[in-house]
Amino acid sequence: MNKIALCGLCLITSNVFGVLASERPNIIVIMADDMGWGDVGFNGNAIIKTPHLDALASDGVIMERFYSAAPLSSPTRASVLTGRHPFRTGVFSANVGILRKREVTLPELLRENGYTTGLFGKWHLGTLTYKEKDANRGSVDNKHLYNPPSWHGFEESFITESKVPTFDPMIQPIQNDGCFWDYIREGEPSLAYGTAYWDKEGTKVTEDLKGDDSKIIMDRALPFMERSIQEGIPFFSVIWFHAPHLPCVAGPQQVALYKDLDLQQRNYYGCITALDEQIGRLVDYLKAKNIYENSIILFCSDNGPELETPGSPGNFRGKKRSLYEGGIRVPSLMCWPAKLAKGSKLGVPCSTVDYMPTLLDIVNVSNNKELVLDGESLWPKLMKHETNRIKPLVFCSGYQGAVIDMDYKLYYTKGKYELYNIAKDPSEKNDISAAYPEKKERLEKCLKENVEDYRQSFEKGKTEDLVDWQDWWNIWK
Repeated sequence: MNKIALCGLCLITSNVFGVLASERPNIIVIMADDMGWGDVGFNGNAIIKTPHLDALASDGVIMERFYSAAPLSSPTRASVLTGRHPFRTGVFSANVGILRKREVTLPELLRENGYTTGLFGKWHLGTLTYKEKDANRGSVDNKHLYNPPSWHGFEESFITESKVPTFDPMIQPIQNDGCFWDYIREGEPSLAYGTAYWDKEGTKVTEDLKGDDSKIIMDRALPFMERSIQEGIPFFSVIWFHAPHLPCVAGPQQVALYKDLDLQQRNYYGCITALDEQIGRLVDYLKAKNIYENSIILFCSDNGPELETPGSPGNFRGKKRSLYEGGIRVPSLMCWPAKLAKGSKLGVPCSTVDYMPTLLDIVNVSNNKELVLDGESLWPKLMKHETNRIKPLVFCSGYQGAVIDMDYKLYYTKGKYELYNIAKDPSEKNDISAAYPEKKERLEKCLKENVEDYRQSFEKGKTEDLVDWQDWWNIWK
């Protein structure tokens, strides 16, 4: 078995390319929710209007083979903050487990090294109250799932536990299918949706929550950045939009752009365009403050598009919940005008587990907490000093597993293995496992050894977990 990197080992090859403390960039990590690879203009979508994301991609690097760590929300979010595989952290699926206190997070390390830290939007790594019913898992006296961002290094937050409607997020029509509806007009009857926004103090937010949800989120993120700028402190801002996760609702201006389309399309496309408008607002703000050039902006989705939506995985197979490409290959870009070549592309396979080691590498912060990192720094690849991954990408979700080792991908489900040459067959149409038995065997061994390593690592923190996790490991016996 290839030894998985410990502590800061994955950083040692490239610290020389980082920046001095006095030049540290602001960092903004943006994530869409259930957005497909083909839902943006910079990946070829000619219908959905995303001019600001497209411009940002032109100003930076498009990551052509970027993967969410899982085909579901919560595990991917955990990977962003820890640089670790979701099975290692115990966030096995959506609405399962919490981000445990033993995990060392990116905001913790950045905060220790002079950054202010804020999280805005969707949390989905634990509940935000135990005093009332809220969202998917919050309830009275349910303290074992209570797990606010402030426990993981975030000084500021404005967040929900889980999904909300993407327009007028606090309400829903009296009759609806839970997935799509046209925005509720003034005076029309409505019901409370049941998912609240909470601030850093654990107080429910009740003001200024009408209109487009992406704008509501950005309305809170920009003042956080402003305070950091006024104090002369670099900021780490995580902006996790709800769009285009169901229920998809677009506002009147966005609906008008797609008025000739059906209910699902006009609301799905419209909420993505509304999200895109907030990207433009963010960029305009950074430029007005003269900090755009030295700000890193990372953008991706947490997984592929939901099955019963107009969301597009492009030409890839599968959607959300699948470990075929369409479930985990997501739109992604990185923009840092001061350092990265405009209009470039990165073809190396990379993942949300790489965010933490990459950013720590760039700002010359060591991870000395003695926890395993599964990601590796992308910085030398972005600087063209390396053209290959050091470690394969490993995925586990329910009864599925996958390993990506540069051009080849092994897919597993319920005892069956399939092998694909992703470089030549990105749509995964031709299983070549019979023709390449040695390669299949090598990747199968890699998958099994990594899963066992995740299990052993998870067991070290098992005493903190308050539910029975054994079924997740029984799948892999």
